[in-house]
Formats: sequence, C-alpha cells, structure tokens
Amino acid sequence: MPDNEPKPCSRFDIKEGERLDDLVRGGLKIIQSPSAFCFSMDAVLLANFTSVKAGAKVVDLGTGTGVIPLLIAAKKTAKTIIGLEIQEDSCDRARRSIQGNGLEHLIEIVQGDICEADKILGVGKFDVVTANPPYLPVGRGAQNEAGPIAIARHEILCNLENVVRAGSRLVRYGGRMTMVHRPERLSDIMVSMEKHRLKPRRLQTVHPGPGRKPNMILIEAQLGGNPELIMQEPFFVYHEDGSYTRSFWDVYYPDIPYSPDGSGSYDS
Repeated sequence: MPDNEPKPCSRFDIKEGERLDDLVRGGLKIIQSPSAFCFSMDAVLLANFTSVKAGAKVVDLGTGTGVIPLLIAAKKTAKTIIGLEIQEDSCDRARRSIQGNGLEHLIEIVQGDICEADKILGVGKFDVVTANPPYLPVGRGAQNEAGPIAIARHEILCNLENVVRAGSRLVRYGGRMTMVHRPERLSDIMVSMEKHRLKPRRLQTVHPGPGRKPNMILIEAQLGGNPELIMQEPFFVYHEDGSYTRSFWDVYYPDIPYSPDGSGSYDS
C-alpha cells in the first residue's frame, strides 16, 4: 500500500459535545466541536488552491482540528504533512481524526506556537506551507468571548507578520507558501511577504456571486527567485439566481454529482 494511502480505518473516538463530519472526499471524516471553532469554506478553498507535488513535505500553520492536512492528504501526493497548532483541545481532536481516518503514517500534529515554528520544526525543511490565519486584528470586529473561537478569528496569539515570517523560515528556497485571507488585508500581506523574501506568484479573488465584491483572497508566494504574479480567474460561489456554481461544487463536494440548488449535498 503506498505511503499516502489511508490504512485500514479504526474507530473514531468521539467525546461528549463533539460531532463527526464528512469531508466528502474518499470517506474522510473530521471530529469537531460546535462550542469551538469549526472549519468553513476558506479552509476548503485554500486546500484546493494549494499545489502539492508528488513527494512534497507540507506544514499547515494554525491547523486547528486538522482539516487542511486531511484535505491535502486526499490529494494523495504529499510525502509528509505536519499540522502546527497551539491549542491543546484542537490538537487532541485533530489527532483523533487522523487516527480514525488511518492516516497516522502521513499526518502528524505538533502542539506549538507559530511564533516559534522554526525552532520547533527547523528551517527550510518544507516544500509547501499553508496558513488560514486569524483575519481580524484585536479590537476590530465583534470578538467572541469563547477562547478557541476568538483565537481562531482574531490576532490574539499571533498576527499576520508572525505567520508570514514563520512560513518564510519553514519553506525551502524555491518552495511555496499559500494563504487565505480577507481582501482588505492584501496590502499588509504583500508588504510582509516582501519583507520576508516571499514573492507573490498566484492570486485569486473569491466572490459570493457575479457583481459582488470579493470576500476572500487566495495567494501563493515563492521563497526567493523573481516569479511573475499570475492573476487567476475570479472564483464565484453562487450564480445570480443563488444556485451553486459548478466550480464551487467541484471543490466542496467532489464525491457528489453536481446539484446547483444543493439538493444533493450533505448539508442541504
């Protein structure tokens, strides 16, 4: 059995207050808690946007419950995937999800601070770094009082500069970092990447629908070199009539036949 193939699945250890969600990819599932932060569309779009060549070593910063490592594992190209996460409860759920999916041979969850990532994982050892960081600076937007949710949404334990610096330290020369963020932070992202020798290579805007402003951006940068920036076609979630676009469906529900109104989806 190839190294990136799931081993025979063991029983998922679900604790009180948790649920088991289907990732709609080869039977992969993830343990989540509604009282903590649950993954959303941005994580799925980031994993799809990230190019992972055969044999690549990947690290996901602030992995939460491990959704991006699981989604990248579904590509069946990575050699190793590490998820770095500071919160103990999230690490525990991620590890139980990985065990339940039989992917312990491929994915490792490491508890640690993004600000100390290079000291924990080493310098220049990864081909790909992914990050779905907190979008909001502290003091901007409504802040949830629940610790895990606030940490996931606001720059409480790390800020944009910390994340970009960590990515530049972890990735090898010529390797790439991908990130999902808010459009209004693009200038901050560009400035920080330039500071840390990460050259933007690909950029894609994500729009709720035609004629709507983007509410997310996906960006890929390369360490070193002088690549040209490629602006990809905008990504639309809905048609004008409110039905799902084929592009969105193929990313979010790859194992289910296309159904624009969502009648065939798992969450309809």
